[in-house]
Amino acid sequence: MIVVAVILVTSFALLAGAVWGANRGLSDRTEGFIVALAGGALIVSVMDELIRQSVNAMPLWGVMAAVLGGAVVFTGLDALVDAKLQNAGGAGLLLAVTLDGVPENLALGTALIGAEPLAVAALAGSIFLSNLPEAAGGAKRMVEDGRSKMQTIALWAAVAALLSAAALGGYFGLEDAPEELIATIKCFAAGAVVASLATEVFPKAFKEDAKWTGIAVALGLCLAVGLGQLG
Repeated sequence: MIVVAVILVTSFALLAGAVWGANRGLSDRTEGFIVALAGGALIVSVMDELIRQSVNAMPLWGVMAAVLGGAVVFTGLDALVDAKLQNAGGAGLLLAVTLDGVPENLALGTALIGAEPLAVAALAGSIFLSNLPEAAGGAKRMVEDGRSKMQTIALWAAVAALLSAAALGGYFGLEDAPEELIATIKCFAAGAVVASLATEVFPKAFKEDAKWTGIAVALGLCLAVGLGQLG
C-alpha cells in the first residue's frame, strides 16, 4: 500500500539519520541548510494539506482555535523539555523530536485520508528532510555524551517506530471519523508544527547556516509547491 510506504519512508529518515550521526554526522552548516529547507517545505504543506483543507469542514473560528491550541500545547511542552533537560544534549533532542514528531506524523496520517498519496508528497518529503538532520545531530551528540553507537541507534529506532504508529493510527484509526474531528486534528497538528518552525527549526538553522538560511527556506518552499502539483 502506497500510504503505508509514504509513512514508513518518513520515519525511516530517523533511523537513517541516527546511523549516519552515530558513525559520522553532518557538518553544522549542512545540517542547518537541510533543516531550513525542510522548514520552508513545511510552510506550504501545513497550509495546503492541513489548514486549507479544514476550512470547509468547520467554522473559521474553530480552525483558528485549533491552530492556536496546537501552538500553545507544543510551546508549553517545549518549554517543559528545555527546563527539565537543559543540559541533556542528544537525549534532550531525542525527546524534543518525539514530542514534535507525534503531531507531525498524526497530521501526515490524517492528511492521507481521502487523498491521493502524491497530493501529500510535499508534507511527507518535508518531514523526511526535517527528521534526517535532527536524528543525525542528536545521535552524534549522544555518542559524544558517552552512549554506545548501538544503544543510540536503538533509541532512535524506537522513536521511529512510535512515530510510524502515530501516522498509521492517524490514517487507519480516523478513517471513518467525522469530518469535523479530522479537520480539528489537522489544524491542531498544524499549530504544533508552526510553533516548532518558529521556536526550533528556523532559529537553529540560522545559528548553524547563517545567511544561507533564507535561500534554503525559499528553496524548500519552491520544492513543496512543485511536489504539490504532482497530486
